[in-house]
Amino acid sequence: MLLPVHLTPRQMLYPDTSRIERNVFTSTNRRSIDTKRHHLRKKIKVFSSARKVLLTIFWDSGGVVHTEFLEQGNTVNSTKYVNTLDKLKARLRRVRSEKVSIIHHDNARPHTSLETRTALDRLGLRTLLHPPYRPDLAPSDFFFFPKLKDYLKGNRYETDKDVKNAVLSWCRDKTPDFFADGIQQVVRRRRLCIERNDDYFEK
Repeated sequence: MLLPVHLTPRQMLYPDTSRIERNVFTSTNRRSIDTKRHHLRKKIKVFSSARKVLLTIFWDSGGVVHTEFLEQGNTVNSTKYVNTLDKLKARLRRVRSEKVSIIHHDNARPHTSLETRTALDRLGLRTLLHPPYRPDLAPSDFFFFPKLKDYLKGNRYETDKDVKNAVLSWCRDKTPDFFADGIQQVVRRRRLCIERNDDYFEK
């Protein structure tokens, strides 16, 4: 895999797919999981308010590599993301030590800032460039989170901990074939994007 700075526009969309399927890690921050909190007012009226749990997850063709849940009231900025990358690198040394790590994340500001790019260089983490405004090419957007959302749909979670446990349990139940399929779909979608002159989009 060429370093991103050396990729041509065509290579950026359709790199060496044999190595992608082995080495790419994809990450996404998604505030998509609701918890319902019940409150009593004067011991008579009951109302509920939705809270969100933000999940940052890195996964590859073998399964989930690293997960983090953001504490309520916090946001993902460059400093927070760099801290996450440090934890990811430590995790990779333990569970994927034989691999060259290539990260695929979208173009959100925390992913593209100078602070983050400097950290990626320091950690020796390569990145697969992501074309702007292309959620159809982001595997967590088109593959991972829709399936997780379907699993959680219709369930009621009283606490953030309940949500986190449900998410982690779902992840543990997924086989490597599930995650390998998600990575293979990246290759298929990038190929279609090239064949259709960058005009491919699929929800």
